[in-house]
Amino acid sequence: MRVLLIGATGTIGSAVQKELASRHEIISAGRTRMDVFVDITSPESIKQMYEKVGKVDAVISTAGATYFGSLKELTPENNEISIQSKLKGQVNLVLLGLAYVNNGGSFTLTTGIIMDDPIIGGASAALVGGAIQTFVRSAAIEMPRGIRINNVSPNVVEESIDKYGPSFPGFESVPASRVAKAYLKSVEGAQTGQTYRVY
Repeated sequence: MRVLLIGATGTIGSAVQKELASRHEIISAGRTRMDVFVDITSPESIKQMYEKVGKVDAVISTAGATYFGSLKELTPENNEISIQSKLKGQVNLVLLGLAYVNNGGSFTLTTGIIMDDPIIGGASAALVGGAIQTFVRSAAIEMPRGIRINNVSPNVVEESIDKYGPSFPGFESVPASRVAKAYLKSVEGAQTGQTYRVY
């Protein structure tokens, strides 16, 4: 399969690329060090990416910025960081990418554990994760040409525990390689409208 992977240099994205690369042709997309440039906050940039890449069998997004901070600090402007990037960015990858995904292909988006298990400072990230999950479930019943759509909801990963661990007290981290298996399941499996929780 030709797989378009947005966010391939991140911790999870790198693990996904490693998991899929021996079985599929991976086209990486993002802001730096990728095969194709894309800024997912810009619909025009997403359109240009798809025009350059052409037809693919699967689109995976492990990209999307979110705002972390206390509710007192969560201004409308700060919340827009999450909405413009992780929420609208990923949704637009689907809306603008439908014509570029082959029959029977798939989209896999990324959510996260805090939409189910909240942490202090995570309200904005939880908001967009829940919205993406609902979009995936609803969009699945209308996807054309047998195209599937799922999302992966990972726990905090072991490789990022030094950076994010203090924000996740009592959470049991998981290796990024285990999270990558959920993306493989979404790409190569038959399910749609699913949330693959890797907790």
